[in-house]
Amino acid sequence: MKIVTLLLVFLCYFCNQDFVSAQLKVGFYSSSCPTAENIVKSVVKEKFKSDHSITGALLRLHFHDCGVRGCDASILIDSDPTNNQTSEKDSNPNFTVRGYELIDEIKEKLEANCPSTVSCADIITLATRDVIALAGGPKYIIPTGRRDGHVSNASEVDLPGPNNSVSEILAFFKTLGLNKNDMVTLLGAHTVGVVHCFFFQSRVSNFRGTGKPDPTMDPELVTKLFKLCNTSTPPTTLDDVPTTFLDQNTSFIVDNQFYKQILLKKGVLKIDQELALDKLSAPIVSRFAANGNAFRQSFAKAMIKMGNINVLVGDDGEIRKNCRVFNK
Repeated sequence: MKIVTLLLVFLCYFCNQDFVSAQLKVGFYSSSCPTAENIVKSVVKEKFKSDHSITGALLRLHFHDCGVRGCDASILIDSDPTNNQTSEKDSNPNFTVRGYELIDEIKEKLEANCPSTVSCADIITLATRDVIALAGGPKYIIPTGRRDGHVSNASEVDLPGPNNSVSEILAFFKTLGLNKNDMVTLLGAHTVGVVHCFFFQSRVSNFRGTGKPDPTMDPELVTKLFKLCNTSTPPTTLDDVPTTFLDQNTSFIVDNQFYKQILLKKGVLKIDQELALDKLSAPIVSRFAANGNAFRQSFAKAMIKMGNINVLVGDDGEIRKNCRVFNK
């Protein structure tokens, strides 16, 4: 009886999520702020001209937002030391997340044109959609109408890391209503990712305490990354820590090269290489590596699906005037 009850609760949860996401609609701001999507696109386009790495930054920001409490822009809230309140953005998993200033710039322009109308949650979703297209990725239509959350606590951030196994990360994705294909597809966003040495350094020098590099990494890549990370001057700030591209080939293009690279043992992060080795994910990796169009189609669908995770609609939440603080 308990199993049946739990199953019904589980099914009702996802039925409710389907109902909520169905309240989003394409062109939500067509009457209340007709220029909203054009404003977002123009600001993102201008930023992309000077910084192609913004693609990876926005993709990570979007996922890290949706992965905690859903796509409600809770990651944008600044911590409040006076009230001893630490927000999501200052949690360890979000330490290297960036792109906040671009969201601020978009919000400022939207507020000037349509005050208190366009949510920060929709700004993140639209900006990510637009930068993917600019980086050569698929173009897709995204529904809007999300609202911003009222809660942002660092203690609630429990996102998987680069050293988790495929099965562990899949378990996390399933809690978000995403499946195995979604997981392998969305990790393909690493095709435009940049990573700091401390996320992978043990793989090139002391894998699992062996004093040797990870045997699943290409030896030439091991040598290259070892030289990069072992600098003569120890870094004192995050900006001093060396970084490298997760896709060593077409680093600023949203394409299927990431999958081709990990099949050649050129995955920088442990989880990236595990995708090509684990029987749960390897067949999907091989399919995407062989068929760029299959990846593009799957990526567009997965991004739309991710953008619908636990969204707030209707009278829930709020439309923030400033994405960094809750309305008063």
